[in-house]
Amino acid sequence: MTALRPDRPPRLVVAITGATGALYGVRLLQRLGSLGAETHLVVSRWGKHTIEHETPYSLADVRSMADHVHAANDLGAGISSGSFTTDGMIVAPCSVRTLSAIATGFTDDLVVRAADVTLKERRRLVLMVRETPLTEIHLQNMLTVTRAGGIVFPPLPAFYTGLDDVSALVDYTVVRVLDLFGFAAAADDELRWTGRTQLRSAPPAAEQ
Repeated sequence: MTALRPDRPPRLVVAITGATGALYGVRLLQRLGSLGAETHLVVSRWGKHTIEHETPYSLADVRSMADHVHAANDLGAGISSGSFTTDGMIVAPCSVRTLSAIATGFTDDLVVRAADVTLKERRRLVLMVRETPLTEIHLQNMLTVTRAGGIVFPPLPAFYTGLDDVSALVDYTVVRVLDLFGFAAAADDELRWTGRTQLRSAPPAAEQ
């Protein structure tokens, strides 16, 4: 990925909120660290509980994976201002409460304020919304965010890869999200659709 400024590495904000799927945020931090990106982490109050309930990591463990950590109530943090340049933001996972706040511009915490800044500065915002089933309210909020320039990216697994464990399926989704920021790695090609699986499973032409 080419950073917005050549004098620093790519700089991304990663937020972890209270929806199920905290491992997505953790794996994003780990992958971004290995790629040399500068990460700014914000964990919501319920994101903390989800990390500790769903993953083998403590909040301190996850914070240690980021270059910079900001408290969710610190609206004076650098990432709360558009003059602090970043290359985008990922909310992983994104609760529907956070989605609603972003869609309405209700910037009562740093997660939502940083997302609001990302949108207003026309930077890439990716929301890994984790909820099912979806109500009309959820869908309308997704549409509002999309029209404002954000990308709604529900973390849905792909089964054509032949992956059969949770960790591998999480990595597949993380790779797809990072593709949106230009972090494409040859080592991840095995996770991509190439048509080979489709060709193997297709019946002979005479039988179609």
